[in-house]
Amino acid sequence: MRYFNIFSTIFITKGAHRILVSDLQRNTSELYPLEFYDLIEELKKKSIEEILETYDRESQDIVQEYLEILLENEYGFITENDWDRNFPPLSYEYFEPNLINDLVIEMADISLLKRLKNSVENLEIRHLVIYSSKPLTLEELISIDYTFTSSLLSGIEIISPFHSEIDLEFIQELNHGTERIYSLIFFQCLHKPFKIKDDFKFNLKFVTEPIKISSCGKVDMKYFNTNLPKVLEALNHNSCLHKKISIDIEGNIKNCPLMQESFGKIQNISLEEALAQPGFKRYWNITKDSIEDCKDCEFRYICTDCRAYTERSHYSSENLDISKPLKCGYNPYTNEWKEWSKNPLKQKAIHHYELQKLK
Repeated sequence: MRYFNIFSTIFITKGAHRILVSDLQRNTSELYPLEFYDLIEELKKKSIEEILETYDRESQDIVQEYLEILLENEYGFITENDWDRNFPPLSYEYFEPNLINDLVIEMADISLLKRLKNSVENLEIRHLVIYSSKPLTLEELISIDYTFTSSLLSGIEIISPFHSEIDLEFIQELNHGTERIYSLIFFQCLHKPFKIKDDFKFNLKFVTEPIKISSCGKVDMKYFNTNLPKVLEALNHNSCLHKKISIDIEGNIKNCPLMQESFGKIQNISLEEALAQPGFKRYWNITKDSIEDCKDCEFRYICTDCRAYTERSHYSSENLDISKPLKCGYNPYTNEWKEWSKNPLKQKAIHHYELQKLK
């Protein structure tokens, strides 16, 4: 007898009409018909020969084709004995010891960062995202990096308008003078100031169109992430809001800078005090399995959720918004992608958030 053994790093998400097979070790995902799921479940319980006996000749050929796919993609392997199948499953538990993973700042003044330094250290924040609506000088960018030298902060992402002083020498000096900046996005750049050939410490991107903080929340396949920690987080918590804290342009401390609820102003209270307030973590554990439409979507564990912009159509018994993200144009029941802003059923919510200009 032959038995198929699926690798523990192969994660299968069942949708309404198809499945997503994710290789969590290689960070890849592939779509397959729903019947593929049924076969994989059968293979966990029966030998290949036992399964083939239950099908007619035509169906046996299909089973053989699926087995070839499983082997060719290295989703598993075949053993000759049932007792060879006792491999430990992958744990789907998710644990991070720090209080906050992500800090997002819609920055009006760079002086704010010095005030945040102690909180970043106390909360053991790992990732900082800075959105600036005004251009940042070389000195300011280096200062941002230097401010958090003694912290556990492992990465800084900066989104800022392009300005005429940014050239190859500017970027080279920045590359030499910083350690924690891993991503730089300069927007409203009409043309690239130079060809990116150098091996910089950070990812560098020049974007022609303007980027607004309200651009966040769009669901698109290019943003999907099959990274193991992100999938495990999505299985157990909200894939966007869990262990996140933000400061908007007015200084309001929020879970996300685009959400309406504020837990005080940074001018008056610390991040620690805001985090301790009742209700701050109310969306941290809302997974995609609880959200309308998303719960039947095959992409739900590799997709980032959005509670700031939703369709405003469904609420839980605790009055939590469990509506589908507004900026998602995917229908898991038809497997079709359409432009979300043109959906007539979304217009009321689009007007509520004053996003008509995105249509």
